[in-house]
Amino acid sequence: MVKRYKTKKLFVGDVAVGGDSKISVQSMTFSKTKDIKATLEQINRLYFAGCDIVRCAVLNEEDAFSLAKIKESSPLPIIADIHFNYKHALRVAPFVDAIRINPGNIGGKERIKAVVDACKERNLPIRIGVNSGSLEEQFEDKYGRSVDGMLASAEYNFKLLEDFDFTDIAISLKSSDVPSTMAAYRALRPKCDYPFHLGVTEAGTTFHATIKSSIALGGLLLEGIGDTMRVSITGELEEEIKVARAILQDTEIQPSGVNIISCPTCGRLQSDLVKAVKIVEEKTKHITAPLNISVMGCVVNALGEAKGADVAIAFGKGQGFVMRHGEVVAKLKEDELVERFLAEVEDEVKRRG
Repeated sequence: MVKRYKTKKLFVGDVAVGGDSKISVQSMTFSKTKDIKATLEQINRLYFAGCDIVRCAVLNEEDAFSLAKIKESSPLPIIADIHFNYKHALRVAPFVDAIRINPGNIGGKERIKAVVDACKERNLPIRIGVNSGSLEEQFEDKYGRSVDGMLASAEYNFKLLEDFDFTDIAISLKSSDVPSTMAAYRALRPKCDYPFHLGVTEAGTTFHATIKSSIALGGLLLEGIGDTMRVSITGELEEEIKVARAILQDTEIQPSGVNIISCPTCGRLQSDLVKAVKIVEEKTKHITAPLNISVMGCVVNALGEAKGADVAIAFGKGQGFVMRHGEVVAKLKEDELVERFLAEVEDEVKRRG
């Protein structure tokens, strides 16, 4: 069991972040926020994919005013993403659930204080988003785009907010490479008790982002670091949520849905395992209860894996077994196994309520 670092608990809308709360999954719309219809469509897609919190960019006044309408219909808490113009934060503060600012481009102390005062008035948390590619000039000049620069920026800014008597803070320390991202989060963790938002920024396409995020976010979570997370993908919104949920499941930090155990293809196979696994994956994707299922292509490892699975198939030559909790419930011909297996899976889900 992973022991998480104890952090301050915040609320983004009705979603708890930090403390003993579940690790929440975030994403960000890519539509122009002023396009209310398109933005709401994306928020709804994220909601049905299992997202907990959504972030929307506020680039101009039209975005800010449109966000008020979006918030009225959004099923998810909304974080306003503010860059360069601090006045946009003041405009949206009355109706959003949190503000994200990048200290590297928001301006001087007076502007940050104005944002803090607006958030204080409405009990809104602020996420300090430090990115290695957009550090404040004084830190980049001294440290370059390094882990030390990210740490210096983060410490300076959370202490600045503390000087303004503000502590409803979350922090992210993102880089586009895995080692720097992990090193920054690890180094800052002992220095404050604020919740961390995990992410690798500019992670790339689905393939590359999945690998980078699995290593960095999965690794940090297994060390007890992290309270909320986003998998940044250049691609479809739903993929971000799918990968994030898989990281939480496969680290066993937050099991949910079906965990499919299947053997690699090899010369011992005497059945069409690839086809069977694809069918099982498609037919079980609606299940949200944590469930371990095993689909194995030969008896070498199948029976051993079946002992630890809730429901299992052990294929043989032209036939095989369906098993539940290590006990054989059916011996059938190959073309009958998957259908019976799926029926047992559904029965197991119902049994669990």
